[in-house]
Order: sequence, then C-alpha cells, then structure tokens
Amino acid sequence: MVNLNRLNGYREASRDSALASAALFVPIITIFAFFGPSINATATHFLILLAAALAIASFSATTGILSFGHVAFMGVGAHVSALLTIPIAVKGSTLPYLPDLLANVSLPFLPAMLITVLVVAFFAFITGIPISRLSGSEAAIATLALLVISGSILVGARDFTRGSQALFGIPKSTTILVAFLFFVVILFATRCFTSSRTGLLLRAVREDEPAAVAIGIRPQKMRFRAWMISGILAGVAGVLFGHFLTVFSPKEFYFDLTFSLLVILILGGFASISGVVLGAVLVTALVEILRRIEQSTQVADFFGGSIFGLTSIGLSLAVLGMLYWRNEGLLGHREFSDFLPRPKRPIAAEIDPATYRVSSKNQILDIKNVSKSYGGVHAVDGVSFSLKTGEIVGLIGPNGSGKTTALGCIAGTHKLNSGKINLRGNDITHLDADEIALSGIGRTFQTIRLFHRLSAWENVAAAVLSSEVTLGLEAGRERARGLLKLFGIEGLEDRQASTLAYGQQRRLEIARAMALAPAFLLLDEPAAGMNEEESDDLMETLLNVRNKYGVGIMIIDHDLRLIPRLCDRIVVLNKGKKIAEGTPEQVTRSKEVLTAYLGMADNK
Repeated sequence: MVNLNRLNGYREASRDSALASAALFVPIITIFAFFGPSINATATHFLILLAAALAIASFSATTGILSFGHVAFMGVGAHVSALLTIPIAVKGSTLPYLPDLLANVSLPFLPAMLITVLVVAFFAFITGIPISRLSGSEAAIATLALLVISGSILVGARDFTRGSQALFGIPKSTTILVAFLFFVVILFATRCFTSSRTGLLLRAVREDEPAAVAIGIRPQKMRFRAWMISGILAGVAGVLFGHFLTVFSPKEFYFDLTFSLLVILILGGFASISGVVLGAVLVTALVEILRRIEQSTQVADFFGGSIFGLTSIGLSLAVLGMLYWRNEGLLGHREFSDFLPRPKRPIAAEIDPATYRVSSKNQILDIKNVSKSYGGVHAVDGVSFSLKTGEIVGLIGPNGSGKTTALGCIAGTHKLNSGKINLRGNDITHLDADEIALSGIGRTFQTIRLFHRLSAWENVAAAVLSSEVTLGLEAGRERARGLLKLFGIEGLEDRQASTLAYGQQRRLEIARAMALAPAFLLLDEPAAGMNEEESDDLMETLLNVRNKYGVGIMIIDHDLRLIPRLCDRIVVLNKGKKIAEGTPEQVTRSKEVLTAYLGMADNK
C-alpha cells in the first residue's frame, strides 16, 4: 500500500521540479521549432551539463562534499554506451581487439543505456566503499584522485577506448527533446532525493557529524547511498553526452568538463538543487557572451590580436568573485519553494504519551568500574553508579573532574579502557555511538551541537526518522512539531536553528534527544548560560518529561540551585573518581564534597 505521508514529503520537491521544468520548457520548444542546428546544439549541450551538475549536486548538496570525481561516471557511461551502440562494421575496423561479446553486438539507445546504468552502478558501488568512509576535504581529495585514476584507465584501455585517439561511429541519439526529457527525470529524481528521509539525514550529517551520530545516524551508510544514486545519474548524463558528441576521446571527460560543472555548482550554490539550475543558466549565458567577445574582430583589433582563453579566464574570475562575496553561491541552501508562501499549518498536536512512554519502570542503566585514560591522565577512574527509568540523577563535580568524559563513555563517543556499561541487562560497552543512541539513550552536548542551517522541525525530525525507519517525512514532521510544543518552541518550527535564542537552542537540543523515544536522557549542562527564570522553566519541563514519559535523566550542571531541587540522587566526581553518592541532602552535607567541590577546607 502506498504511504501517503511519504508521498506528501515530496510535494515541495515536485513543485520545485515543476517550476524549473516549466521555466525551461517554452525556451527549449521555441529553440527546437524555430532555430537552426547551431542554437539547438547549444541548448542541448546546456541541458546535458545541467543534468550532470544536478547529478553531482545530489551528492554534494546533501553531504557538503564538493565532488571532483563524478565526471569519471560520465566517462564510464559514455564509453560503455558507445561500445554497445557503435555499428559492428565500424567496431571491426576501429576496435579490432574487442572481445567477441562486445564486437558482435550493436544495441538501440535505450537498451544500451539500461545496461550502461548497471555497469555504472557497479563502478559506483566499488568506489563508494572507500569514499563513503571519508568526509570533508579528505573526501573531496579522494574524488579528485578517482577522476585522475579513471582518466588514466580510460586512456590505457586502448582495446576498448582507442586510448588517446577519438572513438567514432556513435549514433547521434541525444536530440534537444531527448536531453530535455532526461533533464526533467534527473531533476525530479535529484530534488526528491534531497527532500527525502535519507536526504534529511544526510543534511544532518553535513551540518554536524558527531551530533548526527548521537541521534542514531550512520554517516558512512548515508554517504554511500548518496554516492550510488549520484553516480548512476552522472552515468546517465555521460550517456547523453556521448551520444550528443558522437566522436570523443577520454580527454572529453577530464579536467575541462569537471571545471565547467564546478563553476555551475559554485555560482548557483552546490547545496541547492534550484541553485544548480540557476547556475547553469548563468554559466551558459556568460560563456556565450565571452565567446562572442573572444571571436569579435573589433575586440581583436582593439587589443592588437585575439584574446586567447577569455572564456576560461572569465569563468575563473566569476568563481573567485562568488567565493569572495558569497561563498555559498547565489541561493546558498535555499530552493525555489522557499521563496513561495507556505501554507499555514494547524496547531501541533500534543505528543501521544504512548509513543514516548517508557515501556517499563524497571529499566536500569548500569555503569560498572568505568575507566578512561588519555596518556597518563585518568579522566575517569573506576567510576560506578546506576540510573533507573523515572529517576533524575545529577552528576556534579569541579571543572576537570571527568563528568563530560563519563557521559561520553556511556554514549559511546569515548571507548573505555576498562569497565562495563549495561542497558537493561545487555552489555553495550563496545557498541558504536549510533547503535547506543538507537538502543535507548539520547544525549545533549556541553557546547550546543545543532544542525544550524536546518530548521527547528528538521533538527527534531532527523532524530525521529533515524529511529523509526518506516515513518514518512510528513509524519516525522508532525511528530517533531509535537516535541517542539512539549519543550516550549512551538511557532518557531520553520526558523533556522542558528537564529533561535540561546535558551531555545538548548531546548531544541533536548527535544531532538527526546525524539529518539529514549529510556534515558544524558544532558550535559542544559541550563548553562540560562538566567534564573529560564532555568526554572527548564526544570519544570524536565520534571514533566520524567513524570509523563517515565524517562530516566542524568544531568550534568554547575547550577547548585537547580540540581538539588531537580534530582532524586546526586553522584559527585573529583579528579576522575566518585567521591560521593546519595540524596541531595546527603551530598550537600558531605565533608569530602565540601572540600573537593565547594573548595572548603576539611581541617576544622
């Protein structure tokens, strides 16, 4: 049965795709009907470059990694499709050493494309395994290495590609209408992917990978999906390009084409699919203007000769100017739909207690003799304590006492030197942080780690969708709105997280952790930077969450006015060791705590 919520999540994507397609439809049909071969060829070339740029953007917009290597998929796609479609007689004279399986076959365009897609998908699978493990500049450099390696292989495989010589005899199957049709398909596929559940989770990884892991997202898995999809789309663009050129060599799929595509991405904004469309229009217009200037006899006479390389120089200056004045491109992270009026949503519904209610009051998070060292420094030294569902435990101590490290050990971001952590009787000591998050432990960070360029609802929905894989994007959004209401951030769901007030950001981070439907919440200084009124409001919210949903809460904080009023028990650390544990009354009367934590001498 079709999931309507999942389909509803693609409405904005469909609207963006329809807007861009409609904007280009009339010019393309006009060119096809009334202009000559030269203008038709320019428009076809534009559509192919736009399709290729969109393919790259489906990876770069979601991961934040600018790929230099997707032209490799285009090269593979073009050459495989060419080998499948070149007439048998031409192959016999130009590629005499081809295996019989390829030498004796000549397929129509569409069957050849389908087979090519399978080959490109396999190529994307093999290359995606190492590249998906990388992020940031390391991943970008790896994609550049892929381009160089693939170019060398295509040149070296002379029996299949004729090496540096041109491959010819390829049927001209890519007309302006074919290019437009495939552009629309690639645009829709790319926009839907970036707006999908996977796209949202990838954008969360793009914004803050440690925070994404803390809500159960596995970055490598998400990047691999994006690499596969974008690689296949780039391969399709390569097929179109090959059957447009009809004569090409491996050099056509190297640095010059990569540069042209990167200019499109940088000018429009590689994190925006709509920006890519705008960038392609601008680059095409700029190239045509510069070429006419370059070929102008009047300009040549004025400068005493032709201006060699004016087009490349102009595009390079445009890139430098964009990086200097607006390094996110013209549209940044926005899409065309962001400029349109949004429909007013009804007031968010209250969160159903059954959805987030802890199933059992007897669940226990047990920390046993946990130790974590950095060199010779014992950040946490043999610490043991437990936390039950429905209980609030404070973890306090002077600066450098090991509180945050202990929280990191529980959450899986720090690997233990010794000790054991049990959740519901199951050993989770060696689980990865994302697995621990999905097993029922949500956390916040000492320094706020939000997905700053995502909206408030997207921050929370990312956690909802990572923990409930069958939930559609629209249902995830409604669940997120309910959690925002629970934490007093209703009405701000479409605001970018970075624009919220400090106290609202703290609440948003807790709401995101609660979106995992955890049995236990680990909060690292949630009231830091708040005034007294904000701290009191936060305390009431946390008590309400505990009472209504049965969640166990461990809270680190230096607010000695808040901690005793909020917590059922308090654990005190000093120099990595546990020095006290008990009720707030017991701990505040402890001489050892007064000495270590409050700085009072124990010599009376």
